Amino acid sequence: MMRIEFIDPGALRSEMHLEAPTAIPDGTGGHGESWSEIATLFARIEPLSASARFGAGQDHQTVTHRITLRFRDDIESGMRLVRQGRIFSILHIHDPDETGRYLQCRAREEGR
Repeated sequence: MMRIEFIDPGALRSEMHLEAPTAIPDGTGGHGESWSEIATLFARIEPLSASARFGAGQDHQTVTHRITLRFRDDIESGMRLVRQGRIFSILHIHDPDETGRYLQCRAREEGR
């Protein structure tokens, strides 16, 4: 039996914007990418790990987060969450206790 996870709804206090990518034809057979806002929601953001490596004369930093939010059935990997100019690319999504109350997203912060 799966343990029911208690998540304090008061911890979901970071306002975020859910965005989905849209392909825009560039007229030469390729496409560009644009982002459109799907919803505004509240979430809890927890940093998980940070790493840095150096290559090709540049610093490459990666920061991953666990973002917890109320359950939605329209979120997919490849979307992103935005908060005050910070961009979090959604890598994985799961329902932590399979009750349909919350979702946890593993996300990578871009530009870090």
